[in-house]
Amino acid sequence: MEKDKYKATWVSHSSINDYLECPRAYYLKNVYKDPETNNKITIANPALSLGWAVHEVLDQISKLAAAERFKVSLIDRLKDVWPEVTGKKGGFFDEKIEYQYRKRGEDMLSRIYQNPGPLKNPAIKIKNDLPYFWLSEEEEIILCGKIDWIEYLEDQDTVHIIDFKTGKNREKPESLQLPIYYLLATQTQGKPVTKASYWYLESSSAPQEQALPDLDQTKKNILNIARKIKTARNLKAFTCPHGGCRACRDFERIIAGEGEKVGNNQYGADVYILPSKNNNLKDFEII
Repeated sequence: MEKDKYKATWVSHSSINDYLECPRAYYLKNVYKDPETNNKITIANPALSLGWAVHEVLDQISKLAAAERFKVSLIDRLKDVWPEVTGKKGGFFDEKIEYQYRKRGEDMLSRIYQNPGPLKNPAIKIKNDLPYFWLSEEEEIILCGKIDWIEYLEDQDTVHIIDFKTGKNREKPESLQLPIYYLLATQTQGKPVTKASYWYLESSSAPQEQALPDLDQTKKNILNIARKIKTARNLKAFTCPHGGCRACRDFERIIAGEGEKVGNNQYGADVYILPSKNNNLKDFEII
């Protein structure tokens, strides 16, 4: 008999990254709920809003047949989704800053439109909105995550997983993101994964292929971290190792009442903004 997935400990690339950076930040982002609304909390900022909007446009076309994907301008699609993040809802305190971020999004999508590469080829869309599998059914741990794009390689009957990057920073070699997506894609769809890439949309016209990790070792590494997360949840042990750091500090300020609630996101979390003394592009990019 299958275990109850609702009683399991769920982990993802983002939650694992939160925990490794700061257990307190992990708690505030993934466990804590506002006692008044019973909702989780999140903080809007321009970099995240830009990333969400561009990913939303690409997610829309991933659901279309290859011949239909570029019949509607990607810039027009961005215009349709941008109202979800405009103004304070997206963490924008200044119209000029918002314009610059939106222009960055338009430039990324224009580059894709002119150089669609693998996006013009057949793709696989996993039916589950949030793909997941039992990392360890015995220990009641589930790994989940949403893969940006899965290109179907017809000549090999295999797939190519692609992760879109909208930020300016390059993924570190030790990043667990593609290994986690490699593991997820292998477990949640029927084709072998023979290729994996990052696509840095702001600077590159094509995906950059990455070496595929060892699948068994990847599973072992992720499971070891997931066990630590499960133990921390059971013991309610979520202390910041630095006594307050960049990862958890702003969430502590929200809990202390310093933020302004501006709505709810697509997952039902309460969205806050937290004005900074230096609301400039550099600060937002660091976030």
